[in-house]
Amino acid sequence: MQLEKRDFDAIVVGSGPNGLAAAILMQQKGLSVLLIEGKETVGGGLRSAELTLPGFVHDICSAVHPLAVASPFFETLPLSDHGLEYIYPEIAAAHPFDNGSVAILKKSLEETALLLGTDEQAYLDLMQPIVKDWPSIAPDVLGPLHYPKHPLAMARFGLSALTSATWLSKKFKTPGAKALFAGMAAHAIQPLSNLTTSAIALVLMASAHLKGWPIPKRGSNQIANALASYFVSLGGKIETNYYVKSLEQLPSAHAVLFDVTPRQLLQIAGHRFSSLYKWQLERYRYGMGVFKIDWALDAPIPFTATGCRGAGTVHIGNTFEEIAACEQQVWNGTIPEKPFVLLSQPSVFDPSRAPEGKHTAWAYCHVPNGSKADMTAAIENQVERFAPGFKETILARHTMDTAQMEEYNPNYIGGDINGGVIDIGQLFTRPVLRWSPYKTSAKGIYICSSSTPPGGGVHGMCGYHAAKKALRDVFDH
Repeated sequence: MQLEKRDFDAIVVGSGPNGLAAAILMQQKGLSVLLIEGKETVGGGLRSAELTLPGFVHDICSAVHPLAVASPFFETLPLSDHGLEYIYPEIAAAHPFDNGSVAILKKSLEETALLLGTDEQAYLDLMQPIVKDWPSIAPDVLGPLHYPKHPLAMARFGLSALTSATWLSKKFKTPGAKALFAGMAAHAIQPLSNLTTSAIALVLMASAHLKGWPIPKRGSNQIANALASYFVSLGGKIETNYYVKSLEQLPSAHAVLFDVTPRQLLQIAGHRFSSLYKWQLERYRYGMGVFKIDWALDAPIPFTATGCRGAGTVHIGNTFEEIAACEQQVWNGTIPEKPFVLLSQPSVFDPSRAPEGKHTAWAYCHVPNGSKADMTAAIENQVERFAPGFKETILARHTMDTAQMEEYNPNYIGGDINGGVIDIGQLFTRPVLRWSPYKTSAKGIYICSSSTPPGGGVHGMCGYHAAKKALRDVFDH
């Protein structure tokens, strides 16, 4: 396939949420922008397909999107005019226990705190200031290291966010509150004893209380489709089925932004970089991978705890101690017998996902980077543990190990869906230690993927900030 032979102001390679965000912002500024995607459709981690049986629509990668609706950039876009409709489960997340009880995260901060019993006040003391401050600090939290616009509010957030989940969980006395927090912090995909693991937990919980944890009606691909539709409506151009392996494949442009991780960037443009920049990229660290299952089900998952049946997301891992031990085990390179499982059940809220009376569910667990282990039995045993009879509802399944995840999306190196470890060593220096994390050492070449701040998640802010940098540098915007 040959691309159209014309010059563009800017080219964006990769159409995940960050690539789409970068392309949109530059097109909004009146530039001519070409967005290039190697697959048949745009989206990156935002795609949906009938993976199991006809009529059962599964989200291939991401499924639940609290950061999409909390994104300071995405919330400015008229995506509803382009077909995007969110569904908000009443219970954002549920966390079941072996004794049949459940801890739940609801939109109401006060109701969530009340349900935590003895830890009601502790939860309010932790979360009320963050929820109050979030609208003003979100642009700073979801961006590169810089002097914040609201330094006092950011300092309040940072005092908790930069700590380890193990340390911050000591604010709670009850196993329920501790475990609920552990499930949130485990989204960091690293040991809960690591510094900064509290940050993702606090952001996710604040997002739930302010916006909710929505699922897109008809599938996560609807987010990508709406972003792409809006981009095209502005005059942007999209080329799919064109896999970029070298700069020489691209038309002429003043700026090129890559929604890829350091490994692919080196392969594509490494010959243009300084020796120091190449040396830094080569030392970029990737984190734990994931093993994922999609199920076609004959009935809803029969969770013992009724609170789980009405939750969009279910964290399966029992106690804080069990989750912490599991994540440490994976980090150390071993396979857990009882993995921490993140599960979504979208058809409970969106009937368009399955034939009448049937259901879909989606789950994954963390595994060592590049692991070939088949975690099907371990994941299904964990679900069965809290939902006896679950296995009998399975009509079909589709699994993806770390290699299949990377084959599907080359940004998922070794199954790492975060674009690299987001620990204290790479929180502010993604992908390298530079004044701007988005600008490479080569003139006019930028990186805009989740390997840049603020990291993984469907929020588009990596692309937004990279585009802002390119606009200043190249186009004086």
